[in-house]
Amino acid sequence: MKRRELDGCPITGALQMLGDKWTMLVVRELLGGPKRTMELLSSLFPISSRTLVGRLRDMEKDGLVERTDFGGNPPHIEYALTERGTLLVPLLESLRQLGLALQCNDCEDRLKRLGAYCEPCPQSRIAPHHRERDDSIVLL
Repeated sequence: MKRRELDGCPITGALQMLGDKWTMLVVRELLGGPKRTMELLSSLFPISSRTLVGRLRDMEKDGLVERTDFGGNPPHIEYALTERGTLLVPLLESLRQLGLALQCNDCEDRLKRLGAYCEPCPQSRIAPHHRERDDSIVLL
């Protein structure tokens, strides 16, 4: 786990751990359970694979996610939130409420654009969405 230096303030340390916008979005995507790298990549568009892998590595070092390698060819790797990572869930809900209050977006916007609510959205509990798991491999 990284030691947070700077000014010693817990807020500074937490913000360093969160890093950038992608960290909280990865947490949002992992709320529904473990996901493979490609699942995260497709649900976090327009993140680049390099950025995603970098964030996942940092989050693993910080104890926020757990990486499980099932082996195989091609590799089967899944990421899941740790107990420490779930401590960020109330922050996600606060950010969702803030986004609504500031009229940044509405939960219905995501439903229209992507066909489903995000995991922390209370609407997802009312109208659950089930995405089929696609383990197919596309060879180019």
